[in-house]
Amino acid sequence: MKKSRVFGFDIDGTVTDPATFVPYLNKHFNKNITLDDITEYDLTQVLGITSEQFWQWLKDHEGHIYSKADLAHYAQNALHNWKNNHKMVYISARGDHLYDLTEQWFHAKKLPYDKINLIGSHDKINAVKDHQLDIFFEDKHDNACDIAEECNIPVVLFDTPYNRLSSPKNVIRVENWNEATHWVEQWLKNEE
Repeated sequence: MKKSRVFGFDIDGTVTDPATFVPYLNKHFNKNITLDDITEYDLTQVLGITSEQFWQWLKDHEGHIYSKADLAHYAQNALHNWKNNHKMVYISARGDHLYDLTEQWFHAKKLPYDKINLIGSHDKINAVKDHQLDIFFEDKHDNACDIAEECNIPVVLFDTPYNRLSSPKNVIRVENWNEATHWVEQWLKNEE
């Protein structure tokens, strides 16, 4: 059976809990922050560190953090609800050197996928076009806006303290995967 739509998903902060990094940041940088304290995507300001320090820390710890990441609430149900009828493509800014670890995490979490594409960059527009996505799910505000405008597809943006700027109309802000599922079901009915 041909799958009817091609769904695209960011991984970190979208499929994974957006607070995944917080305990690791607190421990390493001796902070006491919560997700609510992270009001911009660039963590250097809230941590009081340089970009170089942050990227070195991430390089040193990303594999461990990604392998232990929890799923966002209700993500597993939503993804399983869509797997039989839609192609599932994950596009992440993670580097390709993390592919095996990422695939193992998908298996451990029992998440459905047709393709995992680790592009090593936050610029996902070419990957979205290459996979001919019909819809994308994201947590990074500028990615959501750029994809929605450049690719002319709806982008479901998961609300977090770091992405609350205004958005174009085809960026749909949701609180969680249950809300996303409800919106997608309505969208699919309207597309028939």
